[in-house]
Amino acid sequence: MSATRRTVAFGAAVAAFVFTSTTALAQKKYDTGATDKEIKIGHIVPYSGPASAYGVIGKTEEAYFKMINDNGGINGRKISFVSYDDAYSPPKAVEQVRKLVESDEVLVVFNPLGTPSNSAIQKYLNAKKVPQLFVATGATKWNDPKHFPWTIGWQPSYQSEGRIYAKYLMKEKPDAKIAVLYQNDDFGKDYLKGLKDGFEGKASLIEESYEVSEPTIDSHIVKLKATGADVLISITTPKFAAQAIKKAAEIDWKALQIVANVSASVGSVLKPAGFENSQGLLSAAYAKDASDPQWQNDPGMQKFFAFLDKYYPEGDRLNSSVVYGYGAAQTLAKILEMCGDDLTRANIMKQAANLKDFTPDTLLPGVKINTSATDFAPIEQLQMMRFKGEKWDLFGDVISGEVGH
Repeated sequence: MSATRRTVAFGAAVAAFVFTSTTALAQKKYDTGATDKEIKIGHIVPYSGPASAYGVIGKTEEAYFKMINDNGGINGRKISFVSYDDAYSPPKAVEQVRKLVESDEVLVVFNPLGTPSNSAIQKYLNAKKVPQLFVATGATKWNDPKHFPWTIGWQPSYQSEGRIYAKYLMKEKPDAKIAVLYQNDDFGKDYLKGLKDGFEGKASLIEESYEVSEPTIDSHIVKLKATGADVLISITTPKFAAQAIKKAAEIDWKALQIVANVSASVGSVLKPAGFENSQGLLSAAYAKDASDPQWQNDPGMQKFFAFLDKYYPEGDRLNSSVVYGYGAAQTLAKILEMCGDDLTRANIMKQAANLKDFTPDTLLPGVKINTSATDFAPIEQLQMMRFKGEKWDLFGDVISGEVGH
């Protein structure tokens, strides 16, 4: 072999060695639910039952992933979205999540809705080391990376929101007599704790709870009016929030009413309750209201409207749950993109805990998503708003509900 040929052969061998080493370094890594062609995402939401108003979140997310797939998927992989109805029932949630993990073999369980349902599946998913990713509930306990490293929240915590309302009332109505109607479960109790923490013992609250199985909460509203309270804080899911607004108007109870963000939807709560009954209502927001003309020329919302027109034309743009589903799905897409070819469950959690000032199209200006290995609460800011005419008017500054802020 001549010297020249030997050099060429040696060069080829080195090239081959370098090529195989880099291939080994950039090797694709997969867990169950991910392949070269597909990423399988599991999901549960109440499409039926007392909280079925939230079913549109699942439909929005499904439409969002269809849009992603039509545009070539994420890093060349298509999303397969498997969504089941849990009817807002914890035993049913457990059954459906087991099916997703053990039969459907999904990579993650994404945006499962409701505090009671998520409480029921949390230990199982953490034991299985399956991400319980961006849960659709604001309970504070989802931010516990030490004990539950596979569970992470998305929206602001109920305690943060409760503290913001308490701050507002202490400043604006320091002598108010405050009644609180709350759902008797983890969701309601978490809000109540935030309110009490925010008041720091400076207000005594008249507390009244209801069960999610009750067909109507009218009798509770009548009872609370009789206490002479001039503020009603309604810690309720959409169906009951609409009933509370309607009943208070029927019995001419003129209390200032604050409704929890989860039930501030113009389309699924205020419209059924009657716009005339909802005037002056207060709440707090972290996402843009698609029914508000001020966002018509907003670049993020223009993308949202274009998505609705093409992929979910039957989606009601007045419904804040549609805006919610889009923002959550966009956050998941961002995480999957960040994972590159390492689609292991551990890497998904690592990237989910590494978001820096991420701003989905639908969040209010100034509200950003930040996470770290010790902070599993992605959104912690809200802005107060008042209902006027047929829309919410934002007022004041974006406030952080974090403790000590």
